[in-house]
Amino acid sequence: MSTRQQLKALAEARRGVIVPGAFNALSAKVIEDLGYDAIYVTGAGVTNMWFALPDQGFMGLHEIADHTARIRDAVKLPLIVDADTGFGNALNVVHSVRVLERAGADCIQLEDQVAPKRCGHFAGKDVIPLAEAVDKIKAAVDARRDTNLLVMARTDAAATQGFEAAIERAQRFSEAGADILFVEAVTTADEVRALAQRLAKPQLMNMVIGGKTPIIGADELAQLGFGFVLYANAALQGAVAGMQRVLRSLRDDGRVDEDPAIVAPFAERQRLVGKPAWDELERRYATHREN
Repeated sequence: MSTRQQLKALAEARRGVIVPGAFNALSAKVIEDLGYDAIYVTGAGVTNMWFALPDQGFMGLHEIADHTARIRDAVKLPLIVDADTGFGNALNVVHSVRVLERAGADCIQLEDQVAPKRCGHFAGKDVIPLAEAVDKIKAAVDARRDTNLLVMARTDAAATQGFEAAIERAQRFSEAGADILFVEAVTTADEVRALAQRLAKPQLMNMVIGGKTPIIGADELAQLGFGFVLYANAALQGAVAGMQRVLRSLRDDGRVDEDPAIVAPFAERQRLVGKPAWDELERRYATHREN
């Protein structure tokens, strides 16, 4: 079964699969190493870690495609890729889907925000007209060369037009051919539960630590019938906290020892990046040294 078929099966099982976000290839390796089923290539995470900028539309298509390709080379898990607004109109969406499909995406997420987009849990966002948003989803569905490539349609309308408008948009995206639906930044547990009852397609629920949506456990979301539970930047927030902790210790104490409580051991870092396998390859291709 291909990674795209695996991801489709996970979505259709509706068992609340937790999907952590990866902001680079090493974070993706850590996610895979810990036994998760899929990875989300996060636009916010790439923007924060690559540019040290907020999630306000600074990332471009080829930057997310480059990260996707690097992550695809590093791990074997299915990849959901955050393509923001598709980087333009419906024609740009066609190009974006083809570029990201070639880079190794298994699912491409598109949202209906006005450009430049911003984090779904920021104030000041707005959405494009519904007809235009529907056309962009249709363009994405038509553009894919592999029918197993999934299209995830996200709406940010709940914050600007209300919950009912968000439900309508999600339903229209479903009718346009979206495989997975994503209603962003709902603000109550009752709204989360209503989504599961009112939308037929598999859905993703975004759990943003410190965001607008109440944190609900993956078990409960699975019982409600959500396919995926996204923690797009939990690893990023943990990495920032870890960097601050070890660098504060170095600043204050003038040294850092190999303490697993604050740093990954040297050997663990080499294991994660596959040094033993590269050592074996070096031995295999270095027979000339014996002559």
